[in-house]
Amino acid sequence: MSEPLSTLVQRCAHQEEIRKSRFLANAAPVTTPGQALDFLRDIADPAATHNCWAYRIGQDYRFNDDGEPGGTAGRPILQAIEGQQMDGVVVVVTRWYGGIKLGAGGLVRAYGGTAAECLRRAERTPIVAMVRLALHCDFAELALLKARLKELQAEVEHESFGADGVELELRLPDSHIAEACLRISDISRGRSSAKRLD
Repeated sequence: MSEPLSTLVQRCAHQEEIRKSRFLANAAPVTTPGQALDFLRDIADPAATHNCWAYRIGQDYRFNDDGEPGGTAGRPILQAIEGQQMDGVVVVVTRWYGGIKLGAGGLVRAYGGTAAECLRRAERTPIVAMVRLALHCDFAELALLKARLKELQAEVEHESFGADGVELELRLPDSHIAEACLRISDISRGRSSAKRLD
């Protein structure tokens, strides 16, 4: 079984000097491509020789060599993200050229290695698969139901009150679904059942 994916707890950085060139990796947790590109704009140094980057957010990924030979910078950074089993992450590796050419293999090792070391040293948190549930319950059961489901890390995303009870939409970790359905059935004495919305 493969290792579960994780993401960064916060921004992190790592710097290396490789044959007189300075490489600075900056990484951050992101949830949208827009956030990744905003981070790139914030962190990129216009005075540097190159600001190469990559991000992965679920099935969405992009990378850019920023003037380095094709495939020597952005892709190795993306491979560092994937090799560290990470998701929801952007990494920007900035290079200040020091006068010694590294060659294609040297560039791949420098960009990929600096990115991987930055991520390896960073504080991470596992990514928990979340699902959404919808259910209807009686007014009398609402407070107990919400308290018992909160113990399972369920968050109420929406609730609407009608003449015959309350409609709830919840978001909770996928691993707690079976227990949540049991609790809903127990508390409502079988009158309420949850259905997945995803």
